[in-house]
Amino acid sequence: MSLLFRFLSLWPLRVLHAVGAVLGWAVWAASPAYRRQFRANVAQADIPFEAARPAIGEAGRFVAELPRLWMRPPGESCLGNVHVEGQSHASEAFGRGKGVIFFGPHCGSFELGPQALAELYGPITAIYRPARKPWLARLEQMSRSRPGFSVVPASLSGIRQMLKALKSNQAVALLTDQVPPEGQGVWAPFFGKPAYTMTLAARLALQSGATLLPVSCERLPRGQGYFLKIWAPLAALDTLPKSDMLPAVTAINRAIESIVLSQPGQYLWAYARYKAPRQQPGQEQTF
Repeated sequence: MSLLFRFLSLWPLRVLHAVGAVLGWAVWAASPAYRRQFRANVAQADIPFEAARPAIGEAGRFVAELPRLWMRPPGESCLGNVHVEGQSHASEAFGRGKGVIFFGPHCGSFELGPQALAELYGPITAIYRPARKPWLARLEQMSRSRPGFSVVPASLSGIRQMLKALKSNQAVALLTDQVPPEGQGVWAPFFGKPAYTMTLAARLALQSGATLLPVSCERLPRGQGYFLKIWAPLAALDTLPKSDMLPAVTAINRAIESIVLSQPGQYLWAYARYKAPRQQPGQEQTF
């Protein structure tokens, strides 16, 4: 499989995206469950289906661009076709000396976003759960082991490493719209419906004083590249009670909603955002 990825990584981005769009629509046509989940989430967000419709092809483009993103030589920059906006927000945040938490949704090229941020503001630490398939886990590990970009496991030791990075005025990166395991989140509104949402970003910010910066990485049409936007920081959370995560997590969800509404044609609408968390008997809250 790695040989196939290496072969595809040599293809022009516009060709990969064209093939990916076909793949996205093929999955749409083949899976009634996929279509139901997609439509239900779009309706919940009160977005016209036509506005979200391009996301069908964009989901395939995300898969098709992975070989280029993952198999890029370690010393080769990924910023050549990335347009960046909002760097003043990051400069001001790092100027506070308490670290930065970059966070965003499953929207656009969320695989490229952390790599680009690592080149701009590294070192960056990101948390991850390895893929279940061994070959895919190996590819992920290889692609994410890059200068200025390190990944840590979704465990207590990984979270300690993230806190250490923030206390050194470094950055961490999180996808905050994924459903965490039971005991690691709270039910907070997301487009008007309770969704089990991770508390990790809020807890990291409250414990370290780090700035929460929303980030999006929009895929440009016809393989022209990407638009990385660093949004205005969330208001400080230190006035909120640490014993109640709901207000802080709700604020983070609102920021995610703003990003999705700005580019509804690139969000992974078929993600089961409102599902119940998986149970992990005996597992304690990470911190």
